[in-house]
Formats: sequence, C-alpha cells, structure tokens
Amino acid sequence: MATVEAAATTSLSSEKLDFKKILPVFVIVLIDLLGLTVIIPLMPLYAASFGANASVIGLLGAAYPVMQFIGAPFLGRLSDRFGRKPILLVSQAGTFIGFVLLGLSNALWLLFLSRIIDGISGANISTAQAVITDSTTEKTRTQGLGLLGAAFGLGFVVGPILAFVSLAVSGNNYHAPAFMAAGFSALSILLTWFWLEETLPVDMRGKGQVKAEISFSSMMATLRKPLVGFLLVLLFAQQIAFGGFEQLLSLFTLNRLGLNASGNAVIFVFVGIIVVAVQGGLIGVWSRKYGDKWLINVGLSTLAAGLILTAVTPNQPVPWYSRAGITAEFNASRQASAGAGSPAGHQTPATQNIAVALPDDSSKGWLGLAWILVAMIPAAIGGGLLQPAINSMLTRSVDKSEVGGTLGVSAAFLSGANVWAPVFGGVLFQAFGSTVPFLVGGVLLAVLWVVARRVVR
Repeated sequence: MATVEAAATTSLSSEKLDFKKILPVFVIVLIDLLGLTVIIPLMPLYAASFGANASVIGLLGAAYPVMQFIGAPFLGRLSDRFGRKPILLVSQAGTFIGFVLLGLSNALWLLFLSRIIDGISGANISTAQAVITDSTTEKTRTQGLGLLGAAFGLGFVVGPILAFVSLAVSGNNYHAPAFMAAGFSALSILLTWFWLEETLPVDMRGKGQVKAEISFSSMMATLRKPLVGFLLVLLFAQQIAFGGFEQLLSLFTLNRLGLNASGNAVIFVFVGIIVVAVQGGLIGVWSRKYGDKWLINVGLSTLAAGLILTAVTPNQPVPWYSRAGITAEFNASRQASAGAGSPAGHQTPATQNIAVALPDDSSKGWLGLAWILVAMIPAAIGGGLLQPAINSMLTRSVDKSEVGGTLGVSAAFLSGANVWAPVFGGVLFQAFGSTVPFLVGGVLLAVLWVVARRVVR
C-alpha cells in the first residue's frame, strides 16, 4: 500500500513544474533580456543618428542573428559536453562586452561591431532552454519553456519603459540606454556565477557525439529526420514572417499612424503583457489539456490573423501627431550622437535617411491606433505560443544527451530566419509599400497552418 502511495505521489509531482528549480534561470534570463529589450526599440533610431538609411538599418538588424547562426550551434553542443553553466557565462560575457561597446560607439561601424560580438557569443537563450529541459519532465517541459517566453514578455514590458526613462534623464542621449543594458548584463553574469546550479551531470556529458554533430553535415542529418526536420522548417518559416513583423513594426506605425519612439514603446508594452499572460500561465494549462500539436495549430492561425489585420491598418495618424514634431525628434537624436563624439559634419537629418513617408497632419483620429491594438492581440498570442510549443516537441523527439545540441540547432535556424527577415521585409516595404510585408507574412503562416494540420501528429 505504501509503495502504491509513493508511486502516486511521484506521478503527481512529475506532472507539476518544480518552480524552485526553474526560478534561478527564469530570473537570470529576465535580467539578461532587460538589457536586450532596452536596446531593441531604439536601435533603428540609434543607427539613424549616425546617418544610416533604411537599408543599412536592415543590415544592422541582420548582423546579430547572422553571427548567432554561426555561434549558437557550437555553443549548444559545447554545453552538452562541458555543462550548461560555463557556456552560459561565456555567452553572457560576450553580451556585456557588446553593450559596453554600443554605449561607447561614436561611429556606425562600432554599432555593427558591437552587434557582431554579441551575436557570436549569443547562446544565452538556447543554453537556458537546455537548463529548463534538464530540470523538467516531458509533462512539464512546455510550461517550463513557456516561462522563458514569459521572461521575454516581461522584458518587453519593462525594458522599453526603462529605456525611455534613461532617455528622459539623459536628454535623449541614446548612449545612456546602452550603458543601462550593460549594467543588466553584468548583473545576469553575477547571478549565474553565484546562484545558478549546474543541471547537466558529469556522467551525462559528451554522450551526444559532439565532434560529429557540430559539423554542417550533421545539422543537415538532423534536418532530414522526418518530424524534427519539419519542425525546424516550420520554426524557420514562421520566424521569417514574425521576424519581419518585429523588425518593421516601428517603421510601419511611423508611416501609417505617425507614432514616434514613445508611441511604439506603448505597443511593445501592450504586446509584452499579452505574451506574459500566455507564456506565464495559459500555455501550461493548454499544453496539458490539448497538447503541443494544438498549440502549434492555434499559434499559426492566430499569428496569421494578426499579421493580416496589421497589414490593413487604416492610414490615420493618432490625434497628438505632429509632422514637425517627429522631424524635430529625429534631428535631436542625430545631434545627440554627434555630441557624443560622432563627426557631426558628416551627418544628415535622420528623416532624410529613413525611406518612410510621414503622414500629413490631416485626418487625425483614433481608428488606426485602435485597429492595430486589436491586431496585436492575435499576433501576440500566436507569437507567444509557437516557439515554446515547437521547441517542446523537438526535445521530445531526440535523446536526452542531444537536447542541448538540438536546441542549439533550433536557435541557429531562428537566427538564420532573423537574418533574412529584415532583408526580405525591407525590400518589400521599400518596393511595394508598408502593407505588403505583413500581408505576405500572414498568408505564409496561413499556408503553414494548413500543412501543419496534416503533418504534425
């Protein structure tokens, strides 16, 4: 009888997420992401202050993921061989150096260098995913991975607020948020060093045939596995659509609604709150009740709907919009960069370099803003569901000793998609207008939804 009760207790505990094991990595990732989310909303404007045009800004957006595409699989395999904690520390150190260099930048090439350094060492998230996988069971893994997404959502709520507080205090100096991001990165290193415990036992290390699996041919072999391969393709394709959405949203709202950096921060906060709700609670309930296949299908359909709704947002600037005010704000950012050491004589007004037409001051109203806020709801739900659900199904499809490497490959595919998303999206935006990138992404996801319903079992 006691044996039966003990077995029942063990079974029940395996169905509940152990938050004590997850809490350290959740806090560490949240602090790490605060640094990232302080920078993300401001990076296009930061580049514009050095005279970058829209094409150069797109290349800057691609610099980080292209380097992460190279570095993440190697660091993921190394985490299988040497443990999670040392590799996480190495990647965090690279992030810290990149942010410091970003804050010290007085030329455009230094912005590129800072993103390259951060990208090549950027295995933070994939290594953290491996830590979560080590600390969960198959029944709690989706919820555990979803909490990392919740950390990302919290970062997008708090990060933009902190960024604009630092801008207000520093008088619109874009170097200040970069140094704030470096401070968060340094804190994440300290927390990892003193708080996080190693989750991969010594006797489990090096069993994934690291030397063979870090090769390009081995990555292709992983891609040829029927279910794993399709999931990786699905991850890549949905990120092409969603990555373009993330990169171009601020330019879209500037063109369609006349929203400046502060207005876009409100959009980021709104989306972040929804993602926190989905990944911090709802995804755990839904995964246990419906399974990962259901989550993938719902994620694809809602994200497709969100992108299509965004594409057809009415062209109506917000009531407080001023074309002259937007122009003055961009010029002020240029002057702040010049004052930080950039050669002002070689700068041109940012509004002349970004190939986005500003709306005129007529026909102001609330319809456009209300429309895009509604569109953000399905977009945020879909974006919150897809990556945790796909990665959870990936981890269930491989041996435990290969989990870190598989998640590293997953991160590399995401990085590859993030490289091409701003390039494709920028070309479509410039050639055909602001509607087309989002419409194309929505249609692509709708097609993937139809295919996934047949293929994912």
